[in-house]
Amino acid sequence: MKDQFFNEVQRRMLPYLNNEQLMQLRNAVSEALQGVTLCYEDDRLTPDKGDTAEAFISAKRIEGCSEKTLSYYRKTIEAMMNGIGKSAQQITTDDLRKYLTNYQVQRRSSKVTIDNIRRILSSFFSWLEDEDFIVKSPVRRIHKVKTAKVIKDTYSDEALELMRDSCTTARDLAMIDLLASSGMRVGEMVALNREDINFNERECVVTGKGNKERLVYFDARTKIHLQNYLDGRADSNPALFVSLNAPYDRLLIGGVETRLRELGKRLNIPKVHPHKFRRTLATSAIDKGMPIEQVQQLLGHQKIDTTMHYAMVKQQNVKLAHRKYIG
Repeated sequence: MKDQFFNEVQRRMLPYLNNEQLMQLRNAVSEALQGVTLCYEDDRLTPDKGDTAEAFISAKRIEGCSEKTLSYYRKTIEAMMNGIGKSAQQITTDDLRKYLTNYQVQRRSSKVTIDNIRRILSSFFSWLEDEDFIVKSPVRRIHKVKTAKVIKDTYSDEALELMRDSCTTARDLAMIDLLASSGMRVGEMVALNREDINFNERECVVTGKGNKERLVYFDARTKIHLQNYLDGRADSNPALFVSLNAPYDRLLIGGVETRLRELGKRLNIPKVHPHKFRRTLATSAIDKGMPIEQVQQLLGHQKIDTTMHYAMVKQQNVKLAHRKYIG
């Protein structure tokens, strides 16, 4: 109870005192309360654990985070607070370490998952610190979880051609071509309307994460197959891709994933997924000499580290570059 009292006093005096003065204040109050038992008549010093979480979510919403991201943040923070059983102002570094350890053991989670949770909690508590809800973030001393670098698969040229040749509808062929040549996210693709496509310039504007718009481009083959698909449609739905049967609703992410998964099973190609087209494009672009900054812009990544994670340079190309520039 005294620690809670000290923390609240420090929080309220934080705008007026520096760190040294805060420590002196804490020591003085601690000495003055020697032998004193504290109890409270109300819950003024134990704020509702949902208040700080919702305040953080509101701030992130203003910053432009998507509702899907906000929902993930909320669930992660609420699970942590329910698991620890304390308000945000009471949570310590040890509490978080025990929570993350138990979470990993009980759910057999990967190191990547645990580090994602740590990263969200770090953002949450750093925001609380900046907003003077707490004196110091308890996540500061919890370092990034070291994870092994996994080189994820990309599609070979043969696999791409096999998928194109095996498409039974003009829609699926246009869909595969657009994913493969533009590198757009599947969520960005299903949100497109017919009028969004500029066939003359072979480009379109997509709305990415954080509601940010960017131009993406497609090749001549994609242009032809898209036009063939649209010319063959008899519906009036403005969506670029729709279901094959009436009432011809807009195709959703789940529909694309299902269609590609079925195609992969039929062709015996493992792990056919829309995101893999994006990774393949990034890898191919870098292998062919496209500057990483341009690949970053093409994919709509805020940080170049994310682009490097997607685009794994082939070892054979590293060998050839070494012989060219060094050997």
